[in-house]
Amino acid sequence: MGIKITGTGSYIPSYIEKNENFYNHQFLNADGSTIKNSNEVIVEKFKAITGINERRYVTEDLNNSDIATFAAEKAIADAKIDRETIDYIIVAHNYGDILHDSEQSDTVPSIASRVKHLLKIRNPKCVGYDILFGCPGWIEGVIQAKAFIASGIAQRCLVIGSETLSRVIDPHDRDSMIYGDGAGAAIIDKSDLEGGILAHETATFAFDESHYIFFGKTNDKDSDAQRKYIKMYGRKIYEFALTNVPQALKSCLEKSGKSIKDVKKILIHQANEKMDEAIVKRFYKLHNMDMPEGVMPMTINKLGNSSVATVPTLYDVILKGDLENQNINEGDVIIFASVGAGMNINAIVYQY
Repeated sequence: MGIKITGTGSYIPSYIEKNENFYNHQFLNADGSTIKNSNEVIVEKFKAITGINERRYVTEDLNNSDIATFAAEKAIADAKIDRETIDYIIVAHNYGDILHDSEQSDTVPSIASRVKHLLKIRNPKCVGYDILFGCPGWIEGVIQAKAFIASGIAQRCLVIGSETLSRVIDPHDRDSMIYGDGAGAAIIDKSDLEGGILAHETATFAFDESHYIFFGKTNDKDSDAQRKYIKMYGRKIYEFALTNVPQALKSCLEKSGKSIKDVKKILIHQANEKMDEAIVKRFYKLHNMDMPEGVMPMTINKLGNSSVATVPTLYDVILKGDLENQNINEGDVIIFASVGAGMNINAIVYQY
């Protein structure tokens, strides 16, 4: 028996926020002091490090639960299933629904309950719950779905990663340019075919690392607003990821029984192009190999970092043929991987 992804869907917002749109921002250091460089220089340096040219933001009329539902509808249609047969709806996010121009996150009812309502699923035995696991949330949701199915608790799960980070970014923080919005979804099914999820790896590093990503006040110290925004210690995260993620990938691959030479693609969380490239290069170095060309597909240049949505949207756009020079074929071994707030790391070895 295999446990496989039988349908995927994604929602990529229509509004494009280009790098040039940040030229008129007043960027400040964390202590509130003025940054000496011009915004043009700040943006160019940002682009060189992250690889981001633009990102997508949701329109004012949409919330996180809306775009999660859009992605779910596409995944259900792609899998050609009756939605009433879904046993679990697992939604990974970090900030719930935040109305446009609101300062408060709304998580009651859960995003999963809202999605189930919007999908018009009547079956009360279809259980919906949310998972807060930082950027690795969608992968962790897939791991949980696999456990439910393998244990016989469930036959079919819908796992969604959805986020509207544009509503929790500080306009005075350079890091705000990293983030975007989006949603990705997958149907996870029990299958008579071989392959599917072969192995997984998960870890939480919280002794010293738990607050590398956090909620904090604006960099504008003259503001008396109580609103908080997503913040991070970028250098610490970079060093943490390069130290720990390659080893997690190696451990996961070993558990799968597959060879490094079997791996066709690594779909890694689209956090920062330079960081992702360094992680994958180190992973191959652990196997005394150079990183193969084309093994790490990227969407960050157009979509930014949409947290839990980056991996499932990346997977979906490749399968739908929407990412140039990238494809996944039957039998291909791929790795899903992520790192993020918590600090959490996870990976899945998957045979398509």
